Amino acid sequence: MIIDPTLSEWLNLLFRWIHVFAGIMWVGTTYYFTWLDARLTEEEKAVANTGAAPQVWMVHSGGFYAVEKRKVPDLASRTLHWFKWEAGTTWLSGFALLILIYYLGGGALIDPDVRELSLVTAVAIGIGVILACGFVYDVLMISPLGRNEKAFAAVAYVLIVVVAWGLTKFLSARAVYIHVGAIFGTIMAANVWMHILPAQKRMIAALNEGRKPDERLSAQAKLRSKQNTFMAVPVVFLMISNHYPGVTYGDRYNWIILSVLVLLGWIAAKFIRRA
Repeated sequence: MIIDPTLSEWLNLLFRWIHVFAGIMWVGTTYYFTWLDARLTEEEKAVANTGAAPQVWMVHSGGFYAVEKRKVPDLASRTLHWFKWEAGTTWLSGFALLILIYYLGGGALIDPDVRELSLVTAVAIGIGVILACGFVYDVLMISPLGRNEKAFAAVAYVLIVVVAWGLTKFLSARAVYIHVGAIFGTIMAANVWMHILPAQKRMIAALNEGRKPDERLSAQAKLRSKQNTFMAVPVVFLMISNHYPGVTYGDRYNWIILSVLVLLGWIAAKFIRRA
């Protein structure tokens, strides 16, 4: 399918603008709550024997803010604010860009020097790999491996390297980088919409029915959110890598460089989470 070049340019600009800004809000919110949870956990330990509720005091713009952590919210008299549309908007705009730039026409998706593919086959490989990786991630999460964070990270990293290497045998190098980023982004969005939000809703339903929420739901949601903070940094690296082809996807060792970028992103995320 051929789109008018001017229309394509405007759509590219629009979707990219939405994608970047929504991504800023999503990643910012994720890291803010990660930081907040860590500080409140410290406060919780500090006031454990006093009976006081843990609080974190902050100053920003023209006001002072006191945030309190509760395991049981006052649902009857308070409005509960959700943070979900940032993730949904980021993923939808990102997928729109993927279709516009890579799946319509296939010029950025297919490299004849790598492999002669039809557009349908190349698109099927791209979407298929994204879906397959999301499925494998969920299987690993519900397996015994999902309860050991270090072992899970090691296995996941090996699989990422294999996927990156395998994609270089079928798609253009540029498309390989963006598809690995799309894999992370899709898993992150699925974590929010298919696991974190449903777990929170089940916990709220239990409270409304007078039952004690299942603490395992909270733990699983927190773990998925934590993993999103680790995936977010490599995603940003992979997004901006397209502006530096000489040292990323354009290099003969592009899949090795991609693998290193992912690892560096995880290491950076570990330090950012502690900041």
